[in-house]
Amino acid sequence: RLFYEPVTTPCGHTFCLKCLERCLDHNPKCPLCKEGLSECLAMRKYCKTVLMEELIARYLPEELTERRKIYEEEIAELSNLNKNVPIFVCTMAYPTVPCPLHIFEPCYRLMIRRCMETGTKQFGMCISDPVKGFADYGCILEIRNVEVFADGRSVVDSIGKRRFKVIQHSQRDGYNTADIEYIEDQQVQGQEYAALLVLHDSVYDQAYIWFNSLKQALKSRILSHFGPMPAKDPDPQANPNGPAWCWWVLAVLPLENRAQLPFLAMKSLKDRLNGIKRVLT
Repeated sequence: RLFYEPVTTPCGHTFCLKCLERCLDHNPKCPLCKEGLSECLAMRKYCKTVLMEELIARYLPEELTERRKIYEEEIAELSNLNKNVPIFVCTMAYPTVPCPLHIFEPCYRLMIRRCMETGTKQFGMCISDPVKGFADYGCILEIRNVEVFADGRSVVDSIGKRRFKVIQHSQRDGYNTADIEYIEDQQVQGQEYAALLVLHDSVYDQAYIWFNSLKQALKSRILSHFGPMPAKDPDPQANPNGPAWCWWVLAVLPLENRAQLPFLAMKSLKDRLNGIKRVLT
């Protein structure tokens, strides 16, 4: 391919910016002469080679237009949050609950960088599955901040947004992707809603008492990681994912991933509340 956004290394070799970044994910050396580029990586600042850009624009304008079109199509494809959504296979994530991540594997470095470059700042989180690779239900995480270290590792501060069901499992450039559909709670009315309110209030109170009964050291650890328990919702059906405190309690409860997963898939708030009630009891 024609150079796109060409950058030149201190050792004098020119690469497309995206190609060089991907090579440095795996090895902090020049892909051609193997000279160390750790300093270049630590600065995280690649200056485009202006002369090379001008030469390409002047002498290869048609090829450059075609190359830009390919790049824009790739970015549009990567920005789609329904098809080929990047999936981080790691831990359990819930709507409204913070999820800090330590990124060091090359495939996930690439994935996070793409999420930032496309501007979506979102990716899916699923737990692993021994047969399919990752579970059929997960949560979309939104990146709030990325702190990159000199060696290319990073700490990503993300928070849960929406729940989804996996329609198709796939892969792209070494990381998992999926075609997904979003899931929301089913609304109830009349007597069902009145009964739901009573259940909602009683389970909230039960969860509040349980949390306050924990030892101070454990409480402090939970609060530093997940923040304080969210307040009770006046209308538990106001959010399509249900009340935030439910997800906070599920994140805090000492449950195995396999026991947590069904809660993420539930479309009935009543079932979720009854499930939490059983665990607390």
